[in-house]
Amino acid sequence: MAKKPKTSSETDQAGAEAPKAGKKRLIVIGGAVLSLALAGGGGAWFFLKKPSPEQVAASEAAAKKPISFVEMKDMMVGISGGQQDRQPLVKIKVVLEIADPKTAEQVKPLLPRVEDAFQVFMRELRPADLEGSAGLYRLKEELLRRVNVTVHPARVDAVLFKELLIQ
Repeated sequence: MAKKPKTSSETDQAGAEAPKAGKKRLIVIGGAVLSLALAGGGGAWFFLKKPSPEQVAASEAAAKKPISFVEMKDMMVGISGGQQDRQPLVKIKVVLEIADPKTAEQVKPLLPRVEDAFQVFMRELRPADLEGSAGLYRLKEELLRRVNVTVHPARVDAVLFKELLIQ
C-alpha cells in the first residue's frame, strides 16, 4: 500500500508542533538540572558545614556529664498464675540510671517506696506479660514510669535489668 502524500496544511501543522516539543524538552531538562544543582548545593552545605563553637562546647559538656547508677535490692515477687498449681516467681535485680549525682542522692532515701511500687505492679503480672523482648520492654517502660512518679520531682533516666529470672 502506498502512502498518501501529505497536504500542505498537514505539513504546516507538523512544522508548528516540532518547535513546541523542543521547547517542552528544554523546560524539562532545565528543571531537572536546576533541581540537581539545588540538591547538590544543599547536600554540600549540610555535610561540609562546621559546627559553631557554642555547639561544640555544649556537646562536650553533655559528653562529660557524669552518670550515676543506683542499685536496688534483689526482689523476688510472686506473680499471678491464673489456673496453675503453683505460683510463678520472678527474681529481678534492677539498677536505676540517673543523669546527675545530686539527684541520685535524692533518690536513695526513696528506694523503699520505689520497691513497693515495683512489687505492687509486678504482683499483677502474668507469665504471658513477660514473654519475648516486647514483654520485657513493656515491663522496663512501666517500671520507669512508676519510679519517676514515686521520686518526683527527681527524674530517673532508665531502668536497667541486671538479672531477670522467671520461674
